[in-house]
Amino acid sequence: MSHSAVGSGTTADSARQANAVSLALFLAILVALAIRICVPPATLDTLYNYVSEGGAFYEKIHLGTYLLVLLLPIALFTRPVFLSGREIGAFRDLVRFVGLLALLVAFLVGTGRAGSIGNLVDTYLAAGTAGLVLLAQNPSYRRLLGDAVLLVCLLSAAMGMFEAVTHIRFFPFVEGEAAFRPTGLAGHPLMLGLICASTMAFVPLTAWRLWIKIAAMLLLFVGTAAAGARFALIVASVEVLALVLFVPWTSLTRATERKAKLAVLVMVLAGGAVLIGALASGGLLSRFAEGVVDQNFFARTDIYQIFDHVTWQEVMFGKDAVELIKIANDKLHLPFIESTPVDLTFQLGLTLAVPFALLVIWLVLRLLRHQPRTAWIGTGVFFTVALSNNTLSQKTAAVTVILVLIVAYLQAVPPVRRLSRSQDAAG
Repeated sequence: MSHSAVGSGTTADSARQANAVSLALFLAILVALAIRICVPPATLDTLYNYVSEGGAFYEKIHLGTYLLVLLLPIALFTRPVFLSGREIGAFRDLVRFVGLLALLVAFLVGTGRAGSIGNLVDTYLAAGTAGLVLLAQNPSYRRLLGDAVLLVCLLSAAMGMFEAVTHIRFFPFVEGEAAFRPTGLAGHPLMLGLICASTMAFVPLTAWRLWIKIAAMLLLFVGTAAAGARFALIVASVEVLALVLFVPWTSLTRATERKAKLAVLVMVLAGGAVLIGALASGGLLSRFAEGVVDQNFFARTDIYQIFDHVTWQEVMFGKDAVELIKIANDKLHLPFIESTPVDLTFQLGLTLAVPFALLVIWLVLRLLRHQPRTAWIGTGVFFTVALSNNTLSQKTAAVTVILVLIVAYLQAVPPVRRLSRSQDAAG
């Protein structure tokens, strides 16, 4: 056997080994993301004290978060990672975000405030870690992972619709409620509505067939309605119009694009009217019978009166969560604190809450640079809906979902030159 044949065989073996490692890592990441997204808090709490009182500090972290953190060094150091263009900047930004967040967590633990780190680790550190793990994959695997996350969201929407019709839950839901509302895989009706509404704008970034994209977006829209999340449904309706009106169709001339968009807008409005009628007749819009401004709305505004019952030192440096809930219960007659700004202010203190919020905003804006408008719209919908309650100050997989989708489709839509009139005529 010649030296060239031996060398060729060695190269082929190395390539097969590298491909096997990449495939195994892809499957491991898929499992970790599925566990983090698909296992709601109440379900995980049946295995260990994840959200219930008591238990060791390490039990307050989601199993999926542990898996993602474990996979990060494996993804970065088991085989070469090749990045180019915007991927390099995104990787650096995520490293800075995860590093600064880790320092904040270490500071809180060192100052005896470990009770404040649960949502930072499970919501934000897990999301940043997932973004880094995805960037360590090749673009095709990265897009497949994004597609998988969207499929999970579609499954959750379908489960929510089934629950809304049958009033049978797939997973336990321990919170009291005046009327039945589905949870799907999200663990809470508001979370289901948030995820369905915000992921709808990422569907156009896939390589799926057009009819599949339309069907997927329709399913997510109906899932939002089934969740009984009124504000999310209103924002999702505006989102559909924004996707039609503001996303450029670069393969058409401006004149042709305007005509095509007008025709599509008419069809969307007509179809939307029929869909709303069908949803109303099916009972999926029953919560709108109470109006938009009701007791839940006032609960999210009245909570700001809590600042009248605390000292400025507690605002600046934080306050014990148990004492804060007691004030909300006794003074304001509210069962929960359904406000992210209020929650984060007392979890971290204003001195840390403001830099933390700026860090999150900075990361999102950096990742969205040069991204298509659909990604901007979906992310905007996410934060608009999430800030209407306390989602962003709780342990949730929603931030991981959005960050994964942003990173997964970094190169999903390459820049395309708009046709000129002469090119259009020639075509």
